[in-house]
Amino acid sequence: MTETSQIQPDRLVSVREPFGIDSDLQVPVFGERDDHVPEIDAAYRFNPDVTLAILAGFTRDRRVMVQGLHGTGKSTHVEQVAARLNWPCVRVNLDGHISRLDLVGKDAIVVRDGRQVTEFQEGIVPWALQRPVALIFDEYDAGRPDVMFVIQRILERDGKFTLLDQNRVIRPHRYFRLFATSNTVGLGNLSGMYHGTQVLNHAQIDRWNIVATLNYLPHDEEVAIVLARVPKKDYDKGRKLIAAMVQLADLTRKGFAAGDLSTLMSPRTVITWAENCEIFRNPALAFRLSFLNKCDEAERPIVAEYYQRCFGEELDESWMREAHEA
Repeated sequence: MTETSQIQPDRLVSVREPFGIDSDLQVPVFGERDDHVPEIDAAYRFNPDVTLAILAGFTRDRRVMVQGLHGTGKSTHVEQVAARLNWPCVRVNLDGHISRLDLVGKDAIVVRDGRQVTEFQEGIVPWALQRPVALIFDEYDAGRPDVMFVIQRILERDGKFTLLDQNRVIRPHRYFRLFATSNTVGLGNLSGMYHGTQVLNHAQIDRWNIVATLNYLPHDEEVAIVLARVPKKDYDKGRKLIAAMVQLADLTRKGFAAGDLSTLMSPRTVITWAENCEIFRNPALAFRLSFLNKCDEAERPIVAEYYQRCFGEELDESWMREAHEA
């Protein structure tokens, strides 16, 4: 494989070809894949507006943030665009354990010619900046304040990054790209669903050139995605089952919006439920193990009612009795 820092895009293609989007935008494509290029998921379905926003990031070097509820495939969306462009891509999850040193770099003791010496080891930010890499910050709104101010440096138009310990200024590679995904757009845990998210500095949010929102898909498109993930259900009875599952998921989302539920079913959960149906051969049992047991006990009768409305049958009566007694 060619070293990542050496590869370059070798042609421009219309976005109509790989993505089926009616636009005159042309995007650079790498002729050679390296180990950092994500695998293509043939079953992935692209949201046209979000895809166009991400492609603008790749083509025009725009800083793009993709916001939306959990399970909508935000990070995967960026990765799958990169996969079709053969563009090297690295994801970093900004959990509470990611520190400033992880991003910037630190001195480490290494052995050279049989002697221990101190050597600076670059963090992920200077490493990516010097290469044609799409860097994705996952869970961007969960990052610690000291980490976020490191990132703020590379959100500027020129994106120069100063390594103070090295007295060195790094200028971004021509094909370095920056993306982020978040649940809350930096507004904090307003819904109660995303504990650990932070209220972000508005000056930093303002530096993101494009903010795209990825919502849950329409019913038929979500059914198609689940069937693509679980192709064994792609027959008449199986399609009806998946349609009922997606209908139930939509009811939980409406219940959450109305304040009746404190959790909801994401497309990821529906796919998990369908996969578990293949294991347990019982949709009701698979439903309990995939979603119901994650719900507050006081809300389980509501969810069970949704199940009855979508499937025309009630969940186990003994379970219902235990839930009411609780």
